[in-house]
Amino acid sequence: MKLWQKDFTLDKTIENFTIGKDKELDLFLAKFDVQGSLAHIEMLESIGLLEKEELHTLQVELKSIYQKIENGNFQIEDGMEDIHSQIEWMLTEKLGDVGKKIHSGRSRNDQVLVDLRLFFREEIQSILKLVKALFEKLQIASEQHKNILMPGYTHTQTAMVSSFGLWFGAFAESLTDDLQLLLSVHKINNQNPLGSAAGYGSSFPLNRTMTTQILGFKDLNYNVVHAQMGRGKTELTLSFAMASIANTLGKLATDVCLFSNQNFNFIKLPQEFTTGSSIMPHKKNPDVFELIRAKSNQIQNLPQQIMAICNNLITGYHRDFQLLKETVFPAIQNLKDCLNITTLALEKIEVRADILEEKKYQYLYSVEEVNRLVLEGTPFRDAYKIVGMQIENGNFTYDKNIHHTHEGSLGNLCNSQIEEKMNQILQEFDFEKIENQIAKLIS
Repeated sequence: MKLWQKDFTLDKTIENFTIGKDKELDLFLAKFDVQGSLAHIEMLESIGLLEKEELHTLQVELKSIYQKIENGNFQIEDGMEDIHSQIEWMLTEKLGDVGKKIHSGRSRNDQVLVDLRLFFREEIQSILKLVKALFEKLQIASEQHKNILMPGYTHTQTAMVSSFGLWFGAFAESLTDDLQLLLSVHKINNQNPLGSAAGYGSSFPLNRTMTTQILGFKDLNYNVVHAQMGRGKTELTLSFAMASIANTLGKLATDVCLFSNQNFNFIKLPQEFTTGSSIMPHKKNPDVFELIRAKSNQIQNLPQQIMAICNNLITGYHRDFQLLKETVFPAIQNLKDCLNITTLALEKIEVRADILEEKKYQYLYSVEEVNRLVLEGTPFRDAYKIVGMQIENGNFTYDKNIHHTHEGSLGNLCNSQIEEKMNQILQEFDFEKIENQIAKLIS
């Protein structure tokens, strides 16, 4: 069934090409299409385009379909073009002419727009929960290992004394920045496009504020052309936030692969988290983190993929947008998988406590010796030269007891302040209100 079909039959090859993977990917949108329809028909009844009895009949049947979706008993049947066709056909088959009234005042354009906004909203919430879980694990690890020293690097060369507390904590605070970006995306996404129809509004007296409230949106896209322009742009803004999180994950994974190398031997991965070689009996490969790194790189390329699809399109709907689902939906799942696996793996990593006992790391303390001389009254440039000459002449000595007190340093990680920063961001997400509205809608 095609909602647009008149008195001709589309060439089968053309039909398969234009539908693409829509039937498969539209299953991700199924329950959200029902939510949007429930809000829409409630609004239609309020403006006189449905009778109360018709509204009740449609609500009962839509909620029955919703339950099938939730139970995994729903499918898009052969001959159906997409999720919208499937649900409207089911309503019409069961209810006759009443089912045909559900599309009044909307187009598939704004229908898929609202489906995607609701889908992305739920996925943002899922990502948020996974980021929060990883953040908590990193914070715990930072506190547990705050006194265990390790080399810090610049130019991939040993540079200054660092600690595992700093290392773990750096990724925790990085996630707070990532969530700031995700929060901005949530605010952009959480606006109602329903009622924009094909992108130019409707002559029906639609109450768009009403559907905004019913669906738990914070606001609506007022300008109907702008609402339609959100297709592609919403995905792009989401991709930037996903790429930011992936950047944090990818850098962590890269460090783990390097630090677990035998030449470094800073950390040890549990045997059950490694793989072996078909010919080298001793091998324990960090495949998990290599895959996290690779998937993170793929996700960081997501904005470019979206721009490649959308950048040369004029205002209005284009079928090109269909390909965004094939690009964005798997990327969301990949990001969630990477977050989940990283959190799981962090619980098992063993940290080596005596790294800096090795003589090759003695020059990490050179800056500490320069600073010690400065604190005793030597001008900085003179102190720098003195220590430099000691190193050149092979008579450099140093004190392993270092004292850092400023905010965010070795001796003052500020993990409680970082946690407060995270909590303030989390409080700005309004998912409890959204969940209450959706629960009310489908109850």
